[in-house]
Amino acid sequence: MSVSDGSRPAASSGYVAANTHAFGPGRHLRSRSKVLPEHARGHNRALVLQTLYHSGAMSRADLSRETGLTRVTISDLVAEFIADRIVLEIGIRETIGPGKPPILIDIDRVGHQIIGIDLSGPSAFVGAVLSLDGDVLHRGEVARPEKADGDATYAATLELARMLAAAATQPLLGVGIGTPGVVRPDGVVLSSPNLGWTNLPLEAKLGTDLDLPVLVRNDANAAVLAEYTFGEAKADFMLIKIGRGVGAGLITGSQPLMGSRFAAGEIGHVVVGTDGGPRCACGKDGCLEAWLSVTRLSAAIAADPEARDDILRDAGTRMAIAIAPIVAALDLSEVVLSGPAELLDGTLIDAAVETLHARTLEGVFEDALIRLTHQDDIVLRGAAVMVLSGQLGVS
Repeated sequence: MSVSDGSRPAASSGYVAANTHAFGPGRHLRSRSKVLPEHARGHNRALVLQTLYHSGAMSRADLSRETGLTRVTISDLVAEFIADRIVLEIGIRETIGPGKPPILIDIDRVGHQIIGIDLSGPSAFVGAVLSLDGDVLHRGEVARPEKADGDATYAATLELARMLAAAATQPLLGVGIGTPGVVRPDGVVLSSPNLGWTNLPLEAKLGTDLDLPVLVRNDANAAVLAEYTFGEAKADFMLIKIGRGVGAGLITGSQPLMGSRFAAGEIGHVVVGTDGGPRCACGKDGCLEAWLSVTRLSAAIAADPEARDDILRDAGTRMAIAIAPIVAALDLSEVVLSGPAELLDGTLIDAAVETLHARTLEGVFEDALIRLTHQDDIVLRGAAVMVLSGQLGVS
């Protein structure tokens, strides 16, 4: 279904309290760019929608005070949003005294849905239909191809997306995909060895096949958006996504760090140590991914259960060796891990913290934390942020 398809619920006639089911308090990413006159309307649109999304229902006058925009500008934009079925008038605020009671408006939170897909799992590609508030409404998954065959991987991704689109009960705002590998801002997957993709225009190709807006980002970069916007992260942190592969997303100064090659956070294929190590999917020996991936840890522990603590301790130590220079160079406050708690929590994190502190300047980085995220479905929620940002300017 497209954004314009389907009907919307009618506005209610009674007082409706401000929304209490948004994504927590929420934080938006700070923009460093100057707003040029030709971009002012787009900036104002995003500002209004972002304010409504995170603050909940309010009157036009409230919205004017909150955003600093004139009432004429607010009235014009709100009329446009209502016509586009993005915003609804949801009721009248009860007031005491004379005067016309204000009409409350809010994002049409149930009028659209989002598809989120995570391609980073060790054995399956998973996805969900989500509400605009990030609630998982319907889940789906398809088996991950056994070999890194690009055509088979794409076919499985398309199958999952079509399955989820068929399960949607409202018009779809878009599809967000988190994939392992190096991804350009236009959704071209430059390199993803685990999926068999090189220079694949995934965003454009899937958008054509689905006839829907599609946004594609690295899975760790999707996850870091979710952790920053809805989680407990600080303004400067790194999130390491540990699944079949290992990758990281970074936020510095409240801004995502992408890098000149769009490969910031590609720590999985950094060789850790000089003692060789397991063969990696990229063809090198001893990459961090080859030591730390869920697939490798699970197989090593299954082969020698008595060595479990040693295996996890070694993995945590190698991870810290890889990230210590990054923490020091960027002065990061914390490192957040996303992956199975039964593998990461405890021995692995303890070893990583000890090694990180031992390898950074004493007295400066002693408060740097390594912790697990408290969010479930972090890539899927990050995919929702991507779509909200791309389609509505909400972050």
